[in-house]
Amino acid sequence: MRTVPASTLLVCIDIQERLIAAVPAAEAVLHRAVRLATAAGLLGVRGVLTEQYPQGLGATPAALAELLPPAHVKTAFSCCGSESFAAGLAAATPPLCAVVLCGLETHVCVAQTALDLLARGLRVFVAVDAVAARHEIDHQVALRRLEAAGAILTTTEAILFEWLGDAAHPRFKAVQALVK
Repeated sequence: MRTVPASTLLVCIDIQERLIAAVPAAEAVLHRAVRLATAAGLLGVRGVLTEQYPQGLGATPAALAELLPPAHVKTAFSCCGSESFAAGLAAATPPLCAVVLCGLETHVCVAQTALDLLARGLRVFVAVDAVAARHEIDHQVALRRLEAAGAILTTTEAILFEWLGDAAHPRFKAVQALVK
């Protein structure tokens, strides 16, 4: 199972100011989410951004927010609980086969979103180096749970090169520069 740009959606989940301050690995998650979103833009991969209760958790940093359409604001932990997000999934043309997830926190919003997407029949890829939680135990247990449920654990670099598919791709050098 591989991701293909035309039928894949990148979902950047709740990478927000106050969560970044509370999660030890959040700066790395932000950096890798920017890498994914930049590559998505170069390769025609659809992308979305979500924000969990921004009045309390703050906004998405501009470095990421400027790469994606305006955020789906939500109070449900699963992105699928956002009416606009769910409507976008249903209306996607061409239809989506796969979703790549990154963001905060692994055991809450990322996990609940992944489980809901799997229940909808989508292939879910979790960029393990682009998700994190406040506590390592929550992060690790969530990854094991998601893998057992059918999510595919991978890395941002692996995703980027899957999206390219071939070193002859006209955007190869631009994407390669993102991982150097």
